[in-house]
Amino acid sequence: MRTLLAAVLTLPFLLVPEAHAQPAAATITEWAVPWPESRPRDPVVDAQGRVWFVGQRSHYVARLDPETGGFQRFDLKDGDGPHNVIVGPDGALWYAGNTAAHIGRLDPATGAITRFPTPEDRARDPHTLSFDAAGRLWFTAQGANHVGRLDPATGEVELAAVPTERARPYGIVVAPDGTPWVAAFGTNKLVAVDPQTLALREYALPRENARPRRLAVTTDGAVWYVDYAGGHLGRLDPATGDVEEWVMPGGEGARPYAMAADDRDRLWFFETGATPNRLVGFDPATASFIEGPTVESGGGTVRHMVFDPASGALWFGTDTNTIGRAVLH
Repeated sequence: MRTLLAAVLTLPFLLVPEAHAQPAAATITEWAVPWPESRPRDPVVDAQGRVWFVGQRSHYVARLDPETGGFQRFDLKDGDGPHNVIVGPDGALWYAGNTAAHIGRLDPATGAITRFPTPEDRARDPHTLSFDAAGRLWFTAQGANHVGRLDPATGEVELAAVPTERARPYGIVVAPDGTPWVAAFGTNKLVAVDPQTLALREYALPRENARPRRLAVTTDGAVWYVDYAGGHLGRLDPATGDVEEWVMPGGEGARPYAMAADDRDRLWFFETGATPNRLVGFDPATASFIEGPTVESGGGTVRHMVFDPASGALWFGTDTNTIGRAVLH
């Protein structure tokens, strides 16, 4: 059965007279996933406007047609534990087999899956994926404490160990200059990877208790992070190493998690310490926060999201078993 759960929420950042009320920051719509408690996560939009996501607990890759509300499921092997899915340059879907030490490629036309094993001793748990402009697939392995690179043409996997023990490499993005950046969630550090040599450089954040989890890069090359432990938004200038931080509206207990930058270089993240989870934006031009709507289903925890320029929307999955879209205004 196909179910559509829609929520239109408007929470202005300031309480002002109605005649001068600020427009809503975003409008959120949720689609209930038909496979219960499967933890749908990490949606991504393909060139046809279809939304792909993985079911971490139920071991599938699936797609949603936002126009009809229809779902289609592609089963993986039991125990694969897919954690992240992205669209590759070839139009295929690439997923991280987090609990089965592999990266998978799914052909959207046929459903055929090709598995690329990752070394179980050093990359047993591929976590988050990101392609660079050369078509190489970068990934993190949180528990194994490595960053990896897969060549889809050959299947070769190269790995680099993070120098800090138990650094927990987590979120990863590739900057416009081709540099992969990694959030070391077990530390107060960000890590830059040399895209040619795989040499790693660690950047320490000013607060020892900071725990960066997800990253975004703006067009000026700045690397932005959310501090899950301390409720801060931060900006690192790679050229100088300088860091600037802002306390989030939700304060120390904000628990910011999913993060993305839009086509206006605004940063968006979900405060997951609040129930329901709340979408918050930040405009670097004015150094001000933009309060957005909450998730009608509650969200549980919104763990990852992407911005789709074609729809002008953020897409995210929830622990309350929905796929969500936040159309930005």
